[in-house]
Amino acid sequence: MAPETSALVIGGGIGGLTAAIALRGKGFAVKVIERDPNWSVYGVGIIQQGNVVRAMAALGLIEDYLHAGWGFDQVEIAIPTGQIVAKIPTPRLVEGLPANVGIGRRALQKVLGDRTRAAGAEVRLGITAETLEDDGNGVTVRFNDGSTGRYDLVIGADGLYSQTRATLFPDTPAPDFTGQAVWRYNFPRLPDLKGLRVFEGPTGVGLVPLSDALMYMYVTTPEPGNPRYPREGIAAVMRDKLAGVPAPAIQRLRDQIVEDDEVVYKPLEWLFVEGPWHKGRVVLLGDAIHATTPHLGQGAGMAIEDSIVLAEELVRADKPGAAFDAFRARRFERCRYIVESSRAICLGQLGLAPLVENASATRAMFTKVSEPI
Repeated sequence: MAPETSALVIGGGIGGLTAAIALRGKGFAVKVIERDPNWSVYGVGIIQQGNVVRAMAALGLIEDYLHAGWGFDQVEIAIPTGQIVAKIPTPRLVEGLPANVGIGRRALQKVLGDRTRAAGAEVRLGITAETLEDDGNGVTVRFNDGSTGRYDLVIGADGLYSQTRATLFPDTPAPDFTGQAVWRYNFPRLPDLKGLRVFEGPTGVGLVPLSDALMYMYVTTPEPGNPRYPREGIAAVMRDKLAGVPAPAIQRLRDQIVEDDEVVYKPLEWLFVEGPWHKGRVVLLGDAIHATTPHLGQGAGMAIEDSIVLAEELVRADKPGAAFDAFRARRFERCRYIVESSRAICLGQLGLAPLVENASATRAMFTKVSEPI
């Protein structure tokens, strides 16, 4: 498609912003809308592997990205007592760059948001797309402030509960709750924590460095019935969830979980759309079409890769439909692997399927995502 093609990106998260950056790099005119007027992001971290480092280099973001995070080259696997039983070297996919990065979500959002605007994309906050009218030659969009716009294509990057997906494919099943949830909390970084440390067991625990001074803990727990915990007292609930983990280091950290407002709790849901990923001139990417649980740390990575592949295919194709078909063909099996493999770990931890050994699953994931996109 011609470089002057206009694109509306619905969603100002990781997938939407990297899509905007990738499309601006190809010369497209890009507008991003985000429903949250404050563009807020919760303040814990995210793990990103070598495929994301490679993608950030391809997007021209690598210096800012690495400056905002913590690079590392191995994953440690510990048994519930805390004994480290495996150290898995992880492949560097770009010479001279780390194999993995731990980065705060707010820091990542700032890197992506700053670059999106610097690249010349328009960003509007507190805006939603109320209607999408695709006449075959373009899409007329009516926004919640009463304004309208017309675009050559629209990208729905509006997350797990995507309104764009509901508009295109109203019969798509809702995201499925796994029976498990994740708890996250920030701490001062342990001096000996140089990379991701994963603790085996029915209560999954991991420690991730984010900077010289900071790390975060994630904890996965069974949550039958998908309960909702009130904000007041939630720190005590998180401490209780860790009571059965025998590792001394985890118990010392457990005592530091005292601030209710610092606890991030999220039920784990998944979604994978087997059918079309686009309709007419509107396409979906990231969690809007293939949302995974975080057990392999690849949810954001898949969205970032989506963005690069979509931009590449839009440049190659004469029409949006051909580009969208090629995009889905390149992404389908890779994304399904991540969703299904992550869910298998989750179900094993819940006792609903065979227990998956973290070391084996991690090695297999690194092999898969090392492949070209």
